[in-house]
Amino acid sequence: MDARAVIAKLRQKQVPSAEDLTWFAQGLAGGEVSDAQAGAFAMAVCLNGLPPAARSALTLAMRDSGDVLTWDLPGPVVDKHSTGGVGDCVSLLLAPALAECGAYVPMISGRGLGHTGGTLDKLEAIPGLSTQVSQDRLSSIVGEVGCAIVGATARIAPADKRLYAVRDVTATVESLDLITASILSKKLAASPQALVLDVKIGSGAFMKTLEEARALATSLVETANAAGCPTQALITDMNQPLVPALGNALEVAEVMRALTGQAAGPILDITVALGGGLLVQAGLAESIADGEAQITAVLADGRAADRFARMVAAQGGPIDFADTWETILPKAPVILEVTAESAGHVAAINGEALGLAVVRLGGGRMVESDRVDPAVGISDLVPLGAKLAKGDVIARVHAAHMDAAQEATLALRAEVSIAPAAPELPPLVHERIT
Repeated sequence: MDARAVIAKLRQKQVPSAEDLTWFAQGLAGGEVSDAQAGAFAMAVCLNGLPPAARSALTLAMRDSGDVLTWDLPGPVVDKHSTGGVGDCVSLLLAPALAECGAYVPMISGRGLGHTGGTLDKLEAIPGLSTQVSQDRLSSIVGEVGCAIVGATARIAPADKRLYAVRDVTATVESLDLITASILSKKLAASPQALVLDVKIGSGAFMKTLEEARALATSLVETANAAGCPTQALITDMNQPLVPALGNALEVAEVMRALTGQAAGPILDITVALGGGLLVQAGLAESIADGEAQITAVLADGRAADRFARMVAAQGGPIDFADTWETILPKAPVILEVTAESAGHVAAINGEALGLAVVRLGGGRMVESDRVDPAVGISDLVPLGAKLAKGDVIARVHAAHMDAAQEATLALRAEVSIAPAAPELPPLVHERIT
């Protein structure tokens, strides 16, 4: 067997066998497959696609190209994945809430990609906290605390790491089959017994239409279920941020407000919707309504906040974070108010453009080697439908220097649309796919 034979099958619209795909994934991980061959493989899959059985085989082959975690815990192991958005810090609420309800959550997360924020970057805004831990330390934290949010080690799905780098430079990122295999190979390597997927749709998401989101959600759910992991997906709205902030420390502050009863809104609603269904899949709730009630209770009475603080301390952060977060989270030296130039209602928010504005402020990466400034971003962003008078504050820009703040101000004014009439607000959850 060799790479050329596998690529030739794909080019000729033949279906490679599970053995073919296993060999190819092992070749990606071990170096037997060259970059040119990886690129040809990705392009052939992108152009000709894979049937569901082959997509599942590729996913499992990429999972098995590295370490697959094992657990010996007194409760079910569960996980969640989001396809990415802006102001989306659900993982930081959901992981401790699930742990408080009896689940164990080894959440392997990622960094910012394009205009979307990264869960690891948000957590690392907390002084001292590390998201890079060994597998032994991950097992210890999950066993003791019930949850951990960390980055993948080099031994988790190495075939995906290699193939993704090639896809990024060969215009093959958009392949539904390769997206599915990439997401699930890493998630399934953590060996969850149940999984929930948050597939975003709207101006702040990668998927702009319901048809695109439904196709991805269906592919992910079918492939994960075929791999033996009970999975469902929610298609959720990302036409505005889930919290009124974009930027790493600013979003962590919103998480703490939500966990301590100082804020409500979409972030709590999405957390409850995702968590309720996942508790049913894990056997910890009799119905979605029961699961949602459990998640709501631990968020409301402070138990999830205490669990989050324990996780922060276990990952190297301050032991008193629950009491000191307002003073120790980094703050930008320049804060500039952005005001409405006319009266009306907030009719649209271009989440992708605002996410890129935060990246340009230094809150994300233009290139992989960039250092992230955890303090910069946008706060106090008005929601869709809000009624404004001329001069009302639309948002506040947090920047390292005035020039950057003024540039972000221009982006905000251009990408937050004000109209005479209030818009029709989209539903927060569009569909649940099981």
